[in-house]
Amino acid sequence: MTDADNVFKALADPSRRKLLDVLNANDAQSLTELCEHLDMARQSVTQHLGVLESAGLVSIHWRGREKLHLLNVVPLQMIYDRWIKKFERSRLHALQELKRRLEAG
Repeated sequence: MTDADNVFKALADPSRRKLLDVLNANDAQSLTELCEHLDMARQSVTQHLGVLESAGLVSIHWRGREKLHLLNVVPLQMIYDRWIKKFERSRLHALQELKRRLEAG
């Protein structure tokens, strides 16, 4: 599996996307803090974090004995650059053309 495949696999699950949203809102959270946002067992959250970590979307930082989970947006940016950005160009061009036509009357 490629790095991109791992990122897409990680993003495919709504619980993992929720974890990313939670980390985006408040980075560097412990497993206990993350579990407060999901209605699932602690072990399930740990498994989801493992998938996110394997995809490079979450990194770990130890603060003493506390394990903190941090969001890493680099893989998302790489997906954006490779897959999404090129599709935006035509959409933006269409919006510019629409604006030009509307302003021309």
